[in-house]
Amino acid sequence: QAQLMEYGGGLVQTGGSLNLSCVVSGTPLYFNAWAWFRQAPGKERERVARITTTNNTAYLEAVKGRFSISRDNAKNSVYLQMNSLKPEDSGTYYCNRAPAYGHWGRGTQVTVSP
Repeated sequence: QAQLMEYGGGLVQTGGSLNLSCVVSGTPLYFNAWAWFRQAPGKERERVARITTTNNTAYLEAVKGRFSISRDNAKNSVYLQMNSLKPEDSGTYYCNRAPAYGHWGRGTQVTVSP
């Protein structure tokens, strides 16, 4: 059973940056595509970035050019570099396989102040 642990969130001002990390245990990272998702209060969870086993990436239109997803199979970790943050980027960020399945981690909270 894979366990997912996200961290790196916090409170930043508009225009700031954060680098999120997801440490995966219980399953080898290299076997799957992975993604970052986010969920704002009262909204459905949405996928913001995905990286395949061959490092092809895809992004939600709203974050293109600002977010960058990467993976380190040796460290069993997935990362999300977020730049030029906006208040609408606020929410809880999660990682999971792409497509998502299994248990979700607790996520990490990102709050962007105006």
